[in-house]
Amino acid sequence: MEGSNTNTKTIVVAVDESEESMYALSWCLSNLVPLNSQNTLVLLYVKPPPPLHSPLDAAGYMFSGDVVGAVEKYGSGLVKSVMGRADDVYRNLVTNNIRVEKRVGTGEAKYVICGMVKKMRADVLVMGCHGYGFIKRALLGSVSEYCAKNAKCPVVVVKRPNHINC
Repeated sequence: MEGSNTNTKTIVVAVDESEESMYALSWCLSNLVPLNSQNTLVLLYVKPPPPLHSPLDAAGYMFSGDVVGAVEKYGSGLVKSVMGRADDVYRNLVTNNIRVEKRVGTGEAKYVICGMVKKMRADVLVMGCHGYGFIKRALLGSVSEYCAKNAKCPVVVVKRPNHINC
């Protein structure tokens, strides 16, 4: 593995609003993080890129600063909510003193995740599987599939027991 020290590992867990990502975090803590390890667990949340818009909406009215501010406030609230849920999962499962870092990126998730993994020289990436069907996966693409093919470290895609597709 590529990490800087063979005794310590950097484990990146991609988290988002979904139950699947919280399940993946839970699975990671139960199966990949040894007790009393000096590993670093990185919780990575990727905010969608800000929408590209003109100062005019579709009807030709000017957007107010209030609308833009509300969108930014919503995004910040989402980050706090996701990281708070991840903290709850972590606190319920970990009794050791593993180091936890929280990172937030902005952009298209698959590119941000792969870029962050490379930049951090992560030893493993853990992510959940949303279980999209064929058509939705074909239209939206699969972030986990892209990362499995392109990340510069091993990738563990965690599927919830009741999911059929990944």
